[in-house]
Amino acid sequence: MKNYLLILFTFFLSLSKLSAQEVVELNLRESLTYALENNVNAKNARLETLISKATVKETTATGLPQITGAVNLNYNPSIPVIFLPNQPPFGDPTNPSDVIPARFGVSYQSGVAVNVTQMIFDGSFFVGLRAAKTYQALTQLDVVKAENDIIENVKKAFFGVLVNQERIRLATANLSRIDSLLSETKSTFDAGFAEKIDVSRIQVQRNNTYTQLERSKTAYEISKQLLKLQMGLPPHYDVNITETLGELNPEEELLGILEMEGINRVEIDQLNTNLELTNLDLKYNTAQYMPTIDLNGYFQRTGAGNTLNTVYDSDNWFSSSLIGVRMEIPIFDGLAKSARIQKNRLQLNQLENQKIFLDDNIALEIYEARTSLKNDLNILDVQRENMALAQEVFDMAKIKYNEGVGSNFEVVEADAALIEAEINFLAALYDGLIAKVDLEKALGILKTNIDN
Repeated sequence: MKNYLLILFTFFLSLSKLSAQEVVELNLRESLTYALENNVNAKNARLETLISKATVKETTATGLPQITGAVNLNYNPSIPVIFLPNQPPFGDPTNPSDVIPARFGVSYQSGVAVNVTQMIFDGSFFVGLRAAKTYQALTQLDVVKAENDIIENVKKAFFGVLVNQERIRLATANLSRIDSLLSETKSTFDAGFAEKIDVSRIQVQRNNTYTQLERSKTAYEISKQLLKLQMGLPPHYDVNITETLGELNPEEELLGILEMEGINRVEIDQLNTNLELTNLDLKYNTAQYMPTIDLNGYFQRTGAGNTLNTVYDSDNWFSSSLIGVRMEIPIFDGLAKSARIQKNRLQLNQLENQKIFLDDNIALEIYEARTSLKNDLNILDVQRENMALAQEVFDMAKIKYNEGVGSNFEVVEADAALIEAEINFLAALYDGLIAKVDLEKALGILKTNIDN
C-alpha cells in the first residue's frame, strides 16, 4: 500500500511539473532572432567587443598625463647617529674617544608630493593605438562569425525537429493503417477464412511500426532539446513549431540558391585583419629601436618636528620642485627585439599561406555544397515518386485482399515497402535541407537569408 501511494504521488508530481511547463510557439525567423540574442557564444562575442573598446581606452590612456600623489608620515624611534672625527678645532677634549657621535634628524617627518609624467615621443605608442583599434574591428568580425555559426546550428536543429515531427505523423498514420488491417485479419481468422500465420505476420508488422513510432517520438524530444540548447532557451520551456517543411523550403527557392554567387566570407575578413594586426606588431617591435622622450614634473612639501604636535607647524614646512626631460635610448637588449621581428615576419608568411588555403577551401566548399544540394534534390524527387508508387501498390494490394483475389502476405509486404519509402523520403528531405544550409554557409549568405 505504501509503495502504491509513493508511485501515485510521484506520478502526480511529474504531471504537475509537466503541466507547469511553459510552451513557446516559434517559427524559424523567431528562433533565429531569439538565438542571436540569447546564445552563449553570441553574448560572449558581443562582450568581447566591449572588452576591445576598453582596450582602446586603456592604450590611449598611456599617452595622456600620468599624475600620482603621495602623503607620508614617518616616526624615528631612534634617530640615526653620524660619527665625526674628534679633532681640533671642533673636537671635544673631554671625550677620550677619537670620534664624536652626533644625531642628525628629528623624531617626526611628513611630506606631500605630486608627480606628473607626460609622454612626448614614443613611436610604439601610436602603433599600439592602431593595433588596439584593429583588434576592436576584429572582434566585430568575430561577432559576425559567431552569428553565422549560430544561424547554421539553429537552422539544422530546427529542420531536425520538423523532420522528426513529420516522422511521427507518418508513423502514426502507418500504425493506424496496420491496426485496421490487423483488426480485419483477426475478424477473418475468427470466421475461419484466414490462417493464424496471417494474423501473426501483420502483428509483427504492427510491432515494428509501433517501435518506429516510439523511436520517432524519442528523436523528436531530443531534437527539441538540441534546438533549445542552440537557441539559448531555458530547458524548462517546451517548443511548438508553427511552420511546415513545405512552407520553409519552396522548390523555386532551392533552385534559386543553386544559381547564386558567393559573397565575401567573414573568415577572409578575419584573416585579413589578423594579417594587419601582425604587420602592426612588426611595426611595434621595430619602433622599439627608437628613443622615447618623457617630460617629468615633481613638487613636494616636507615638514619635520621633534614632537607630533609640532610636525605640522607652518614654520617647519618647506617646498621643493623639479622639472625635467628624460630620454631613453635603447642600446643592446640581447637581440630580443631582433628575434621578435623575425618571428613577426614568419607569422606573416604563415598567414599568407593560410589565406591561399582558405580561398581554395571556400571554393571547394561551394562546389561540394552545390553538388550535394543538386544531388539531394534529384534523390528527393525520386523518393517522392517512389513513395507515391509504394502508396499505389499498397492500395491495390489492399483492394485485391479485400476482394479475395490477393494474399495477406502481399498486403504486409506492400505496407513494409510503403513505410520504407516514407522513411527514405524523409531522410532525403532532411539531407536536402542540410545541404541547403551548407550551401548558404559556403556562399556567405546565411545572415542575409535569415528570413528564409
